[in-house]
Amino acid sequence: MSKVVIQGNASGTGNFTIAAPNSNTDRTLTLPDADGTLDRLDRAGNVLQVVSTEKSDQFTTTSTTFVDVTGMSATITPTSSSSKILVMFSVGLVGNSTGGQSVYLQLVRDSTAISIGDAAGSRSRVSAGNGGDQSYDTSSLTITNLDSPSTTSAVTYKIQMRSQTSGTAKFNSRGDDTDNSAQARTSASITLMEIAG
Repeated sequence: MSKVVIQGNASGTGNFTIAAPNSNTDRTLTLPDADGTLDRLDRAGNVLQVVSTEKSDQFTTTSTTFVDVTGMSATITPTSSSSKILVMFSVGLVGNSTGGQSVYLQLVRDSTAISIGDAAGSRSRVSAGNGGDQSYDTSSLTITNLDSPSTTSAVTYKIQMRSQTSGTAKFNSRGDDTDNSAQARTSASITLMEIAG
């Protein structure tokens, strides 16, 4: 195996060795034609990988307990147990077919709800929700969470939704969603970024 040894500078005694891999294929590593310092990929704060899923169709449910939003999940396998996962979710429109009823969303890691509010009496613990004060109340919602799954196994993040107490909760559309140009359909996305720890 060929090696290139670079002796340490005046303030250091250690040698820097570049060793060729044990490969039967010729490889070329091209360095940038610029001044600077090469960074290690696993340095804390660096982005190691990105996974993203987009959903452009509508999802509806009459459930008053959380159910998975079809197609709104993403799976990532961390390269290190010290990595953090930055979860970014957004949806253009959510609404309820019944006036005065909210739509609630919940971010889940595998089977555990995360990024939810503290317990307070009988109040619902959710990740996001719309107001529900007006007829067909509609909102765009976002959820951002820096999670520490502490694993190198595959992890799935997903969005769940429920109606407040009645009506049809709608994802990617208004609550009334009638077929005319005054109404709209939107898309939603969930993006996962592994951040070196």
